[in-house]
Amino acid sequence: MSFLSQIRLSILILAVIPTIIYAQVPIDVSMRVDEIFAPWTSVSSPGCAIGVAVDGLTVLERAYGMADLEHGIPNKPETIFEGGSVSKQFTAAAIMLLALDGKLSLEDNIRKYVPEVPNYGPTITLRHLMTHTSGLRDWGSVAGISGWGREQRSHTHEHVLDIVSRQSAANFDPGHEYSYSNTGYNLLAIVVDRVAGMSFADFSKERIFEPLGMNSTQWRDDYRRLVPGRSSAYAARPGGSWVINRPIEYVHGNGGILTTVGDLMIWNEALTDGRLGGPDFVRMMHDERGRLSNGAEIIYAGGLQHGTMGGVRSVTHTGSTAGYRAFLGRYPDHKLSVAMLCNASNVSTGGTGSSVARAFLGDAVTETTPPEPASVSAMVLESYVGLYRDPITGNTRTLTLTDSELKDGNTTLIPLSETHFQAGTADRIYRFQLNQGQRARFKIEAWQYTDQVFEPVEAWSPSSDEVESFEGTYTSHDAETTFLVEVIDGVLTLSQRPGRTRVLTPIYPNAFSSRGQIIRFKGALSGGITELSLSLGRVYNMQFQKIRN
Repeated sequence: MSFLSQIRLSILILAVIPTIIYAQVPIDVSMRVDEIFAPWTSVSSPGCAIGVAVDGLTVLERAYGMADLEHGIPNKPETIFEGGSVSKQFTAAAIMLLALDGKLSLEDNIRKYVPEVPNYGPTITLRHLMTHTSGLRDWGSVAGISGWGREQRSHTHEHVLDIVSRQSAANFDPGHEYSYSNTGYNLLAIVVDRVAGMSFADFSKERIFEPLGMNSTQWRDDYRRLVPGRSSAYAARPGGSWVINRPIEYVHGNGGILTTVGDLMIWNEALTDGRLGGPDFVRMMHDERGRLSNGAEIIYAGGLQHGTMGGVRSVTHTGSTAGYRAFLGRYPDHKLSVAMLCNASNVSTGGTGSSVARAFLGDAVTETTPPEPASVSAMVLESYVGLYRDPITGNTRTLTLTDSELKDGNTTLIPLSETHFQAGTADRIYRFQLNQGQRARFKIEAWQYTDQVFEPVEAWSPSSDEVESFEGTYTSHDAETTFLVEVIDGVLTLSQRPGRTRVLTPIYPNAFSSRGQIIRFKGALSGGITELSLSLGRVYNMQFQKIRN
């Protein structure tokens, strides 16, 4: 008998004993859950709360570690945590309810409600925002480039609109690819404000939280407000120490949900049985997935990500903000629901939450096996080795050959033919396009992209004269900041007020890396460097103009 079958049997037995709340969880499953959270059980460590439901009935609620290290308060199942991006499904739900009210359509142009968004040509719809296919730059990443990131300034939705309105370009045309961006969900929260005629927080309370009995849930629209029962959040430091790391911003909708594992399990059931908005609401939340411009359907819908775990169908989302971590998942074919909330930054959200689900699913989870590799000569594999770059963002990939295996970083590329390779067990295909006498370029085919190409490029060691040619002052209206690029002790550096200086490491001609950013210098036909472009994760190719040498 499977673990879930044993639990269902105990639920049937306990149905005639109303004074007993929880079904009996098999001891080996219970012990496995305790093992998963063993690193966060100390009185000197923050930790987590976990909730599990089967067939809509709670079978496990536990808490580990401390809610407040300064005052010695332990975490409890009813402790309130911040849910990070698990919040996005509630924002999507508010939009869906307004759509069902006939107040808006997912195909509406965002500029109909938020004209502050620049007109880049192609229409950006509410659906594009909801499914991370809008192409809009992530406002928090832009704020980080400016030197005032999300942990350095108490941003408001006014800041979000100001940053969005100043962007001279988008990352890509809407629908061209999937690129996770908080901007979309902050704009959707603003849309609710403007369409509903009340604040997004009040609308959520009136239409979602109160009707469902989610009595411990609210938005962190004012981070200074007292919230009884809320945990503090902590970032791990080397040596096992902790520092307080709680959000200091007012923006919400992208994140900012304050909730408990019990309330999240109520929400998961509402996404299953239609108690909120009926079957149309459930369908819209799950089935209104994004589509790329090539017609491909992506796995992201209304703040929910469809997938599989070891052959088991899943609907999940993770969350991470400041020191808070979260996971919310459903496994519909097995009627299993898992909610995890943590106040420790070193918890792996998807990995830890999925481990709890695996403990309950048992043998239903099967290990994915890689495909049988095709026979490809060492000469062909060797021809693919080297450095490559994305011409749009400048980002790089380095392919190596180790023990007769072609690798992209730590991922083994399994040959399906001489030109087609699969990235391990992932559904990502590398297609090499041969170029006579030169290294091949390759295209990555995955649900996130319509046309992501990497071209071969050679590593670069610039001369001292070349390094000096990049010196100057560069400014960006988009980020409202200025960079000073200069040579210090023979090394090219980039400085930014107040007191931020970092080394630029050369990677290929005219391109440097620094702290996860790609910096590329560009020149005019008449000679001389005239600008630099910066790419950082969710911001592609932001231009900085050279204003003086």
